[in-house]
Amino acid sequence: MIPLEYEKISSIINEKSSVLDLGCGKGDLLQYLIKTKNINGQGIEINEDAIFSCVEKGLTVFHSDIEKGLDAYPDNSFDYVIIYNTLQQIKNVDTMIEECFRIGQKLIIAFPNFAQISSRKSLMLGHSPVTKHLPYTWYNSPNIRFFTIEDFADFCKNKRYEILDKFFFAIKKRITFLPNLFAYTAVFVIKRK
Repeated sequence: MIPLEYEKISSIINEKSSVLDLGCGKGDLLQYLIKTKNINGQGIEINEDAIFSCVEKGLTVFHSDIEKGLDAYPDNSFDYVIIYNTLQQIKNVDTMIEECFRIGQKLIIAFPNFAQISSRKSLMLGHSPVTKHLPYTWYNSPNIRFFTIEDFADFCKNKRYEILDKFFFAIKKRITFLPNLFAYTAVFVIKRK
């Protein structure tokens, strides 16, 4: 089953666009965009097992740490740069996003919402959240940033990034009411003003 976020991201991207997927994992989103939008896509991934999955799918993926691996790309190399469920694992978010704007015209950023109600319940009961979208315990989580939809919107405002669109999702549906409370995942499309 195709995640709703993939379908929405595909609807945002123009046919035959150039796309870089940072932290592309096993390449599922990249493969979906190539199939649905005929994009010229490539990815960067640090996990070797994930890279093997990408290669098996015929994807162009480079083995690199995305926080160190964007220098090789010239300015304005891509129409879109995607950061899907990776931003919360990045140490230098400011620097990373600025580098993404250097190489891409628009950024599509998807991330887990740490303020979702089930996470709040866990915290209220004294435990770090473990959910379907946040499946890690506190001691083995790759996440180093725990932010919310409102936090990211404030970040964009403070940095003077223009939010072109935003979408919020629960497990099997789009969320339009109180997304900071009910959405598991947020997708923002941003650009420099």
